[in-house]
Amino acid sequence: MLVSSFLSRATESIPAEITLISGCRDSQYSSDVSNISEFELPDPAGRSGGACTSALLRVLYDADGGAAPPTSSVDALCSMREHLRALGFDQVPQLSSSRPADLRGEFRLVPQDASRRHALLIGINYGGTSSQLRGCHHDVGNVARYLTGVLGFAEGDIEILADDGIHTAPTRDNILRAYRDLAARSAAGDGIVCSYSGHGGRLPRVGADDEPDGYDETIVPSDAGATGQIRDDLLFETLVVPMPAGVRLFFLMDSCHSGTALDLPYVYQPDDGGTAA
Repeated sequence: MLVSSFLSRATESIPAEITLISGCRDSQYSSDVSNISEFELPDPAGRSGGACTSALLRVLYDADGGAAPPTSSVDALCSMREHLRALGFDQVPQLSSSRPADLRGEFRLVPQDASRRHALLIGINYGGTSSQLRGCHHDVGNVARYLTGVLGFAEGDIEILADDGIHTAPTRDNILRAYRDLAARSAAGDGIVCSYSGHGGRLPRVGADDEPDGYDETIVPSDAGATGQIRDDLLFETLVVPMPAGVRLFFLMDSCHSGTALDLPYVYQPDDGGTAA
């Protein structure tokens, strides 16, 4: 009864089916890698990139290219963990979702029968600042290449925010506007992919007592020095809650402290034995 009641409340508050793979636990840091060649991605957008994004893409390319059988969610998580650990990274990727996940079911970014496909990819390098990163623009490029080259997304299906002087700047207002617009134009049957590569943070919790560790997880827009970080509570209100029922949204969060960055109710992470708990 308690389980069914919890699921009923989760379904009521979060109409869409949302899955988040994050690069690390809330207490951990996610690595920005100067040379991602060891991940062996086909035609990478650049030399640098995020460890989490590169590990997930390696797993996906292996599955789609026939080098490995179709992977399940638990296989994807544990394979990411193995790739990262083999290359010396101690971050532990984890999965959270709006519904109880079928961890042994086939893992897909978008359902095969999606009526429409959209993607919103954000990469922030913070160029010219003391917090500059190297690989976040390349992460966006690598995800976009997978979506178009393997999943058949049209370029017009993909919106990019990046501080590269070419795309829409990933300021606080622009990020929140993009998430609101994405939710507003989505409808039942749509398959959506979002990714965020950039800095993540933790701030002492404000408002409801909904954070066991006492912190809100955050993403850091390009103008955070003037406008502040974006807390997980605001991401939940802006993107998660308004997303309509019948939509399936996959979100890849490659940033520090990102384990529960969307405040989804069900959380799974691979342990040292290679199982998801």
